[in-house]
Amino acid sequence: MKKNILVTTLVIILSAILLVGCGSSSDDEANKVIKVGATPSPHAEILEAVRGEVEAAGYELEIVEFQDYILPNTSLDTGELDANFFQHQPYLTDFNDNNGTDLVSVGVVHYEPLGIYKGSKSSIADLKAGDKIAVPNDTTNEARALQLLQAEGIIKLKDGVGLEATKIDIIENPYDVEIVELEAAVIPRSLPDLALAVINGNYALSAELTSDDAIAYEAADSEAAEEFANVIAVKSENKDSEKSKVLYQAITSDTVKSFIKDKYKGSVLIAF
Repeated sequence: MKKNILVTTLVIILSAILLVGCGSSSDDEANKVIKVGATPSPHAEILEAVRGEVEAAGYELEIVEFQDYILPNTSLDTGELDANFFQHQPYLTDFNDNNGTDLVSVGVVHYEPLGIYKGSKSSIADLKAGDKIAVPNDTTNEARALQLLQAEGIIKLKDGVGLEATKIDIIENPYDVEIVELEAAVIPRSLPDLALAVINGNYALSAELTSDDAIAYEAADSEAAEEFANVIAVKSENKDSEKSKVLYQAITSDTVKSFIKDKYKGSVLIAF
């Protein structure tokens, strides 16, 4: 009987050791994966360009693509992601304020100028009363879009509203157009129903819109260009982690500089 008890005890101990060992191995493997959420273009494309550099630093890069601006941040906040790459600092700040999250930027990577794209009208001069112009409906990008429309003489905003402008700040509308607020991701496919549309650079790229489809872009020396560079975001407690450092070093390398210049031909601008 004692012998059977001893054997059973040894089996239990050995099983526990094996389970602990397996768990450690699994944890070690997970700790060597950097899981990054990104919108497809240009963010996921840029990440793909540095996969080799991340692997050379001893990590596996896992890219998770998202089609919207909400899930990449909620997934980061819940720990499903190690980082995300799709947004600028004003959007990140606004998201934190509205959702009680504590996500921070590791650093800037690039800037995507907003553009006014042709829908049913091919020029501003063709606009008629009642024509619809779409702008992104999130706070920061709507302000940028309205500032761009003002720069092109389509509307006039109250003095001093800057990058906090909303539709209610429009004080002149000489073309008598209707400003339509839409989710940024759906604007490109809504173009046939619009006269013009202001589209974020990443969604324009995903929809294969080119400079031939655009009427105007944000100026490179605009307030928006300085303010809205896209960032790598992480949870605040992970800002100085090794994973964050490896990822940011890879994505601000000469490899990325060359990739952005060669692939995007000015529709994406380096910010680091």
